[in-house]
Amino acid sequence: MNDNKKKYVWMPVLLALAIVIGVFIGTSLNQKELNLSHPLTNRPAGKLDMIINTIQNQYVDSVNAGQLIEDAIPTILNELDPHSIYIPAKDLEATNEELEGSFSGIGVQFNIQNDTVMVVSVIPGGPSEKIGLMPGDRIVTINDSVFTGKEVSNERVMKMLRGKKNTPVKVGIKRNTAKEILDFEIIRGDIPVNSVDAAYLMNDSIGYIKISKFGRTTYDEFVGSLAKLSSEGAREFIIDLRGNSGGYMDIAINMVNEFLPKDRLIVYTDGKSMPRSEAFSNGTGAFQKTPIVVLVDEWSASASEIFAGAIQDNDRGTIIGRRSFGKGLVQQQIPFTDGSAMRLTIARYYTPSGRSIQKEYEMGKGDDYSMDILNRYTHGEFYSKDSIKLNDSLKYQTMMGRTVYGGGGIMPDIFIPSDTTGTTSYLNSVINSGLLYQFAFRYSDEHRDELSKFKTYDQLINYLQKQPLLEQFVTFADTKGVRRRPVYINISKNIIVRQLEAYISRNIMGEEAFYKTFFRDDNTVNAAVGVLKRNESFPSLDKKETN
Repeated sequence: MNDNKKKYVWMPVLLALAIVIGVFIGTSLNQKELNLSHPLTNRPAGKLDMIINTIQNQYVDSVNAGQLIEDAIPTILNELDPHSIYIPAKDLEATNEELEGSFSGIGVQFNIQNDTVMVVSVIPGGPSEKIGLMPGDRIVTINDSVFTGKEVSNERVMKMLRGKKNTPVKVGIKRNTAKEILDFEIIRGDIPVNSVDAAYLMNDSIGYIKISKFGRTTYDEFVGSLAKLSSEGAREFIIDLRGNSGGYMDIAINMVNEFLPKDRLIVYTDGKSMPRSEAFSNGTGAFQKTPIVVLVDEWSASASEIFAGAIQDNDRGTIIGRRSFGKGLVQQQIPFTDGSAMRLTIARYYTPSGRSIQKEYEMGKGDDYSMDILNRYTHGEFYSKDSIKLNDSLKYQTMMGRTVYGGGGIMPDIFIPSDTTGTTSYLNSVINSGLLYQFAFRYSDEHRDELSKFKTYDQLINYLQKQPLLEQFVTFADTKGVRRRPVYINISKNIIVRQLEAYISRNIMGEEAFYKTFFRDDNTVNAAVGVLKRNESFPSLDKKETN
């Protein structure tokens, strides 16, 4: 993809730099030259300089100028589009590492239950596995200090356990099989952040790949998954981008390239200070003729929409699900010397047919923008395609002449409504209170030795399906304040049992086992399987949508 990468040479964002530099250099002016009788300059950055200096020197009380600047920058950016943001120094590392592919820590997945840190799983090959931590362990002390109680939070746990590579951290472990607290010293190391959550065969020929984000390592993970599943017999693929909020554009471009012949437009960007820049496929993709289906929903955004839009506009595969989020603005991250950064919108994404991915917004009205998903729900868009208002003035044509619509997001070729079958107030209560997850963890912990003897996913599920999980869970929920409601429990029993089996499977065998179980009766996945079985993944002009 070297040819593509050369096309992405971003121009400096002069206006943004002028504003921010003006804010940060304000305190360097000579204080003796300040005079309120002099009019403030009309240059925007100059006004900011003068305001900060005037406040420092003339305001009735002492103020923290640095904090004023910290508070002012988000306010300035809030007057722009909804995706231009300021990231304080304390948050930047955590924000970046989600996409960069790794961080430094001890290598465990944890959950907080009963004010205690529970180890859900230990990352293979990570520091914790090497010194003997196990799933089910309770971390009760960190660096010789008690670490339980109401003040324990995800943020505090990560702050204590993450740190610089090769630095030590001491933990005290309460383990069911040990009477005393077990003390370990763990040397922090690089922990991978995987973005391909699952990749497995659904049957003899269909491979399923679930992608959670487009991070720095996603392309390599994705190609590795395609190769692995192909070696196991996969000849067609379901690529699940539901809930994927996006990430790096170049990663999405590289992934789409695997499926397109040479010289197909993938995406282009355009902005006031950034001339139109186009990315084309280079013809090196290994899966150019492989049938594919792409799944999207209302939380699929940004790079997910670039991927789905390129597949749709090039008539390369079928898009199934619900209208995507509609995030089509390009941000450039501009770092500051204090470790903070600004992500400023510099251009818009456009699909090959010319559609702007970005949904409508008004400058400075971020609160209204954030309500869009709720408004879609209220208007019934999640349940009926007819509730979606398509703008006839924004009609576009795919490569073969199919009509697609602009106006924000990617409208799927096959619409699948949100499934409310089995939903009851009892189900909502046990989900919202986290009781399904809590019970699954407790069950896994109490039966870990027995469950760990199963070598395959099918063996584990066959065993779980013979256990009275529903009755045991209802009894557990009753002790936690969610009383039995037999009629509603009967309506929701299939969902409850499936989710319990999924969480238990994850605790014993990992993410792949979870998704195999969780999506066992998923309408969108089943629709995708049907399309592939009927050899209908490649769009045609005479093919009508099915719901």
